[in-house]
Amino acid sequence: MIYLLTKKRNVEKDLHKTVKIFGQSISVKVMYTKIQNPELDLVGNIIHVYLPNKYKRTGNTEIVKLAIDKMYEEIARIEIEKVMEETRILLKGLAPENYEIKRIPNKFAKTLKNKTIIINPEIIKYDKQILRYVVLHEFCHLKYKTHSKGFFQMMETYMENYEDYDYILDVA
Repeated sequence: MIYLLTKKRNVEKDLHKTVKIFGQSISVKVMYTKIQNPELDLVGNIIHVYLPNKYKRTGNTEIVKLAIDKMYEEIARIEIEKVMEETRILLKGLAPENYEIKRIPNKFAKTLKNKTIIINPEIIKYDKQILRYVVLHEFCHLKYKTHSKGFFQMMETYMENYEDYDYILDVA
């Protein structure tokens, strides 16, 4: 199980300034236009959030947060699929029965007893190598239920510098 670092932040300020995608700061620009539903575009290092004009006079923090969360989930779906397949090939066919992308409070990922891996889409905020580390970590739990000597030997075999990520992640 891998836990998220927890930091107290002012969500409203963060949403209107920047968000993180693969460790890079991305500016968020909210614009109002004649549309029915919120829309979002990622152009270079700027996320354009288009809101219907009717939201001009109301607080839009929650709407912007929902749009960005949906974007994280979509990016996560694509990127996690790639890394899961790369890891399956690397480990010569070792793979979970299933995997899900689902928000988990204060965790990046976990492996269930039925060999299902659950990965939090929030991982997309961090460097891609963190995603690779987390997926490998969970694949190793398919073979070793605990953080045993064999578990760490397997991690070392497939990611020599896996310990470098411990400063970012709190591994339990």
